[in-house]
Amino acid sequence: MREVMTKGMARNIFYGGSLFFIIIFVGLTAHSHLYILNTSTNHDQLSESVAAGKHVWEKHACINCHSIMGEGAYFAPELMNVMTRWGVSGDAEGGYAILDGWMKSQPSGIEGRRQMPYFDLTEEETRNLADFLLWVDQIDAQGWPPNDAG
Repeated sequence: MREVMTKGMARNIFYGGSLFFIIIFVGLTAHSHLYILNTSTNHDQLSESVAAGKHVWEKHACINCHSIMGEGAYFAPELMNVMTRWGVSGDAEGGYAILDGWMKSQPSGIEGRRQMPYFDLTEEETRNLADFLLWVDQIDAQGWPPNDAG
C-alpha cells in the first residue's frame, strides 16, 4: 500500500526545509563576517587620522577615477597598494611627503594625457589622506591587486 503525502506533511517539509536553509544562510553569513574581520582587515589600527583621510577621499570623490580593492573607476591607477609601490609602506612621513609632492604637481600640463585635478588640499587633509592610503596598504587583500611591487 502506498502512503500518500498530505497537505500537512507537505507544509511541514516546506517550513522545515525553509527554516533549515535560513539557519544555514545566517550561519554562513556570520562566519564570513567574522573571517573578514579577523583575517583580512586591520580594523584595530583605525585612527582618527585614517577616518579623516577616508572623508577626504569621499569629499573629493577620488573613487570616480581611482579604485581601491577593485571598487571604483579604472580611469586612474588602483590605490590599494600605492604606498608599497612608492616604497613607503608603513612610513607615515614618507607617505605624506610623496603624496604631497604628487598632489601639488597636478595637473601636469602635458597635453593629451590623463591628468588629476588640483584639489588644493591643506597639509592636514594630505596627511590624513596619506594615513588612509597607508592603512589601506596594510589590508590583507589576498593578492589583490595583481600589479603589486613584489
